Amino acid sequence: MKELLILSGKGGTGKTSVAGAIAALSDDKVLADCDVDAADLHLLLAPEIREEHEFVSGVKARVESSICTGCGTCAEICRFDAVSVDEISAIDPMRCEGCGVCAWFCPEKAIILEDNRCGKWFLSDTEYGPLVHARLDIGEENSGKLVALVKREARNIAERLDKNLIVVDGPPGIGCPVIASMSGANLVLAVTEPTASGLHDLERVADLAVHFKVPACVCINKWDLNSSMAEKIKDACSSRNIELAGMIPFDEQMVESVVQGVPAVKSGNSPAVHALEQMWARVRELI
Repeated sequence: MKELLILSGKGGTGKTSVAGAIAALSDDKVLADCDVDAADLHLLLAPEIREEHEFVSGVKARVESSICTGCGTCAEICRFDAVSVDEISAIDPMRCEGCGVCAWFCPEKAIILEDNRCGKWFLSDTEYGPLVHARLDIGEENSGKLVALVKREARNIAERLDKNLIVVDGPPGIGCPVIASMSGANLVLAVTEPTASGLHDLERVADLAVHFKVPACVCINKWDLNSSMAEKIKDACSSRNIELAGMIPFDEQMVESVVQGVPAVKSGNSPAVHALEQMWARVRELI
C-alpha cells in the first residue's frame, strides 16, 4: 500500500482541485480529506455518507448548579477567563481549555470535567472510491488528532478492501495538521502557484518533507499567469533536487469544473486536463 499526500504551503493554490483530479484518474485507491478545519474535497466528489461518528478529544468543565455555592474560587484561578459568577458560577465552553484547575480546587466539588465532543468524521462512498473525511467544530483545537484518526481509518479501509493506494488531500501550511498528515506518507505532491508567497511557502513544505524524510515532487498550478516566477520555482526545485512533476496552465474549464462540483478531468478535454493527466502519469511512476 502506497500513500500520496497532496500539500500546499498556503491556501488557494488549487491543491484540492489537483486532489480531485487525481481521485478521478487513479485506480484501486481510498481517498482521505485531512483538511479537517476547512474540508472541501467532498464538494468535488459528491460523497454519499455511509457512517457518521463523533470526534471526542479533551474535556470541558461544567458546573453542577445544585452543588455550587457561588464562592468564586474557580473564577479567581481560571487563567482563561472562562468563568463568570452571579449567584452561582457559569463556564463559557468557548473559553474553557479543559485544564481542570477549577475542578481540582473547587471546595464543593461542584465542577465536572466532561468529554469534549468537538467534531465529526465520516465514511462515505463516491464514484471514485471510498472517502474518509471530517469536520472540526468552529473554534475547536486538536485538529492534528482528528487528522491522525482520518488517516488511520483510511488505512483500515485500504487494508480491508485490498487497495494499493491512499490519496490524501492534506491541509495547507506547515503546522500540526500537516505534520500529522505527513506521517506514513510515501510521497508528497506539493502544489504551488507562481507568486512570491507561493515560492516561499513551497520552500517551507519542502523543508518539512526533508525533515521527516518523505520524498517530494512539485506541481506549479496556473504557471502561465507569471512565467518568470514559474521559472524561479523551477530553479528552486532544481537546486533542492526536487522533481517537477507537472505544470498546469490557467484554464477557465478548471474554474467551471469547480462551479459544477466535479473533478476537472471529468469536464472534457482542455490544456489543463492534458497537463493533469501528464502530471499524474509522472507521480504514479514516482510513488
